[in-house]
Amino acid sequence: MNTYEALASTVMINKKNRLISYDDTLQLVGTGRSAFVFRIKSTNKAMKIFFPNFTHIANEEEEIYEMLQYISYYPSIYEAGANYIVIDFIDGQTLFECMTYGKVITSVHIKEIDLALSLASARGLNPSDIHLRNIFLTSIGEIKIIDVARFRQTKDCVQWHNLKKAYQRHYVKAYFPKKISAPLLNMIAILYKKGLIPFYKT
Repeated sequence: MNTYEALASTVMINKKNRLISYDDTLQLVGTGRSAFVFRIKSTNKAMKIFFPNFTHIANEEEEIYEMLQYISYYPSIYEAGANYIVIDFIDGQTLFECMTYGKVITSVHIKEIDLALSLASARGLNPSDIHLRNIFLTSIGEIKIIDVARFRQTKDCVQWHNLKKAYQRHYVKAYFPKKISAPLLNMIAILYKKGLIPFYKT
């Protein structure tokens, strides 16, 4: 395979969004609500292949990543096609994984995330859908933010505001466990979405 488009064409996804097959130069590293993510072996690049009914997101993410170019907190984008984008591969753990493994999230990390989001806002974007699974702490301690498709929505998103308040009011306290199981974190997320745990509006 000598082009990203040809490589993307090897990824077969059925109507139920199940992965059927892909080229052996790809390594599956993630599955989201709208796409599969592969590392292109022997490179530092990742290819995100969108499900058949979500291909419109490829163009949206491409345009937003282009707006975020040269901000170090976001992956660089190299190419995009009808159903895929190619960006930097991030070697690290999501904040969700950090919590399940007991890796401490510091106040410096929170300030870095705030800065990353403010830099996106300064470019006319509206950072949205910010959660523990789309913020990475890299192997060298850097913050990276992915999944930016909703950064141009017009409504206010308070998700990061609420996460930050929860961090300040609970996570930093000595009594709060720094290692939490994935099922419990998922349950907390479900309760949050249903409005059954506090919203931090002030």
